[in-house]
Amino acid sequence: MNKQNLKKLAVIAHDLVVTALAIPLVFIVRFEGLLLDERMQYLPSFLPLFIAYAGTVYWFFQLYRSRWRFASLPDLSNIVKAVTILSLTLLVADYVLIAPNIYGSFYFGKITIALYWLVQIALLGGPRLAYRYFKYSRSKHLAVRESAVPALVLGRGADVEMVIRAMETGTMRRLRPAGILSPRADDLGQSIRGVPVLGLLSQIETVAADAAERGEPFRRIVATPSALVPEAEPDQWLARTRKLALPISRLDSFGEGARDTELAPLEIEDLLVRPSVRIDRERLGNFLKGKRVIVTGGGGSIGSEICLRCAAFGAAELLVVESSEPALFKVTEELTAHGHETKVTGALADVRDRARLTQLFAGFAPDIVIHAAALKHVPYLEADWAEGIKTNIFGSINVTDAAIAAGAKIFVMISTDKAIEPVSMLGATKRFAEMYAQSRDAEFVAAAAGMRLVAVRFGNVLGSVGSVVPKFKAQIERGGPVTVTDPEMIRYFMTIREACDLVLTAASHARADGPEAERAAVYVLKMGQPVKIMDLAERMIRLAGYEPNIDIEIAITGVRPGERLNEILFAHDEPMAETGLDGVMAAKPSFAARARMQGWQSRLEAAVKAEDRAMAEAVLDEAIPDFSRREQKRLAAPAPQPSLPAAASRP
Repeated sequence: MNKQNLKKLAVIAHDLVVTALAIPLVFIVRFEGLLLDERMQYLPSFLPLFIAYAGTVYWFFQLYRSRWRFASLPDLSNIVKAVTILSLTLLVADYVLIAPNIYGSFYFGKITIALYWLVQIALLGGPRLAYRYFKYSRSKHLAVRESAVPALVLGRGADVEMVIRAMETGTMRRLRPAGILSPRADDLGQSIRGVPVLGLLSQIETVAADAAERGEPFRRIVATPSALVPEAEPDQWLARTRKLALPISRLDSFGEGARDTELAPLEIEDLLVRPSVRIDRERLGNFLKGKRVIVTGGGGSIGSEICLRCAAFGAAELLVVESSEPALFKVTEELTAHGHETKVTGALADVRDRARLTQLFAGFAPDIVIHAAALKHVPYLEADWAEGIKTNIFGSINVTDAAIAAGAKIFVMISTDKAIEPVSMLGATKRFAEMYAQSRDAEFVAAAAGMRLVAVRFGNVLGSVGSVVPKFKAQIERGGPVTVTDPEMIRYFMTIREACDLVLTAASHARADGPEAERAAVYVLKMGQPVKIMDLAERMIRLAGYEPNIDIEIAITGVRPGERLNEILFAHDEPMAETGLDGVMAAKPSFAARARMQGWQSRLEAAVKAEDRAMAEAVLDEAIPDFSRREQKRLAAPAPQPSLPAAASRP
């Protein structure tokens, strides 16, 4: 028997023992002399049945599921509910059964039952609260003894309280809450769990200086989500912290609540996007629990995060397919370090190697295949067009066919918003790969089989390799200039974590969607309002403590080959499909028949072999009519789609 089960048995034994003690204690307090002796005489015949009944009630109200170390008001509420049921049971039994039929008078009486209610709650709840206080005092003592770093916590009451509890319980090790700054003036002069609110966020410099003068300087700043929302003006307080030279951390949670919370360094990109879409974690847990998952390109910025999310949501086994040995080593080491129960295997393989993929997939027998491997930098693919076709088209075909042959239940291809009415080789190759997956998906519709093959499109991912944000950060650190291709360039942005969670959410919908009329083929993630790259550059410069074009120059370099000024969410001819999911939109299939796809594929193979770019572009023009008008569209600057609801309601 493991340690966890022993602890649970100890809790059950405690609750049953104090239940056995509660009634005799109440009798001793309430009665004396003959009245007490009479009641004690009947107790052995009554008490065992009542203890068994009480155990069932406690189980129903989940008294054994929560850990005493984290005992809280919800746990006390469950105790009150359970004891109330027991008290009502005693009242009914006393008045209906015992008094008229057995004992001849009231065995308990109303006063005795009321006393029992109070005593039983105290006996069940008291030890839990005492144990929590003991652990709390011990952790505080250890924190002081281990020279815990004094931290200044930023944010509103609920968020701050969760962080302080995490520090007290040791979840956030070697940190001690030493003060609070709030965005609300109403919080001034108050304290949370004994930690004082020292001022407003705008007073961070003054508060830090006062602490240093007292000889108790802060050594870490912890920002909760409520300190990063626009209403808290994070740009202003963050700019003030530059002078303090203190490390700033933010909450990074894999689940819900303080026990699943970790700290991560606060990056500029955390402040550049709108609030994230709320993820249905229960849905993703149900979808991935116990599944066997393959992720191609698993060492990349998107692929590695998808691997981490699959492990966090309970995948049974994970095969990471990656062509770069250093990237594969890094992601498998990171997965191991997180301590998830998922069995992780790494495989060096190139998606261009059809035989190798087929063998790998067949041996692993996946339930889910997520294809993230791709070449994705627009300028490189404009120059090395054949490499884009080999990886993004032929590689995707290889992965798709291998997933089908291995009996996977769902195949998800990570695509791009550049595949919509493409103007670049990147967009055209990804759109062709989408069409191939849709043509194979149609075969399963006709055969009434269960496999789904879908694509998920999203735009620029903050912090990913090649993203403009790391580029701007590096340029600012060098003192400029910050290079912007065009003042009117507009893009959508989202965080890596959010993008990957929504990819998995879309996959769960594809597997569960219902009528064929609403069978979605392409999922598009809602990315909020588009951002003008010039505004992004100016804001990043200001967040770094400088003034644009005064301290750091912004240089206009011109639009590069294959780029366009605005990205769009859906093609004009893509029929919309309803998902019912927050953060995810979808379109129905739009593709050519399998025979035509194979013909185009053969001609592309010949063009690559002959190094004939004109021939390859002619095939792509034929397969993707919008691609032939790329020069007219590339520099066109229509007004960006104003909002997600408007985009979602397109006919």
